[in-house]
Amino acid sequence: MTTDKPQSEKFRKGLATRRAVLGDAYVDVALNAATEFTWPIQELATEYCWDEIWNRPGLDRRSRSLLNLGMIAALNRPHELKAHVRGALNNGLTKAEIQEVFLQVAIYCGLPAAIDSFRIAKEVIESMDKND
Repeated sequence: MTTDKPQSEKFRKGLATRRAVLGDAYVDVALNAATEFTWPIQELATEYCWDEIWNRPGLDRRSRSLLNLGMIAALNRPHELKAHVRGALNNGLTKAEIQEVFLQVAIYCGLPAAIDSFRIAKEVIESMDKND
């Protein structure tokens, strides 16, 4: 959805970070699929998640990606996990580091969460390897 409403500076900064981490294609799909009803959550996520949190100086993007993988795996959010595996690779995490995150998830959150996370990460990695 395109909106006639002018976007805030926070939205513009957050959108740049969101694109850098998740990639233009993913972000374009999310924004273009937004409706009048769902647009406010896109604004909220872009301004507060992607600008206020991701652009804070306390952690680098690589560290934030590492944390997100563990949290999203624990919450069993496969769609978001797929996006953040791609983001983690874009932010410099290695396949081996992602593997270690999901092994730790297995111990602290359970095997079903880890098995799903490995499956999702495998799909993303194979897709990205094909496109390289």
